[in-house]
Amino acid sequence: MFAEFTPDGFTSPIAGIEMKTLVYGEKTLLARFHLKKGSELPSHTHPHEQTGCLISGRIRLHINGRAFEAWPGDSWAIPGDVEHRAEILEDSVAIEVFSPVRKEFLPADQGV
Repeated sequence: MFAEFTPDGFTSPIAGIEMKTLVYGEKTLLARFHLKKGSELPSHTHPHEQTGCLISGRIRLHINGRAFEAWPGDSWAIPGDVEHRAEILEDSVAIEVFSPVRKEFLPADQGV
């Protein structure tokens, strides 16, 4: 699967957080997140392993009770079923991979 980036197709699951699935395969899904300063991703868990990289901005991640302030170029890995949340300190862009594929992140007309 190949995909050219376009600015359309983002959804907003939480105020101040926009996401778009870029590509996906049988075992992984790649998503882009646009995060607005002052917004928060509430504490949650999911069975998917999640790895990410901050492209721009600044965020504070809380993973399993530990805090990490991420700057552009910093990356993280969150095991499945581990509690995590994020505070958005500056307008930011992050890219994240989920495994297995998060079916709820698939475009409505697609499936694995």
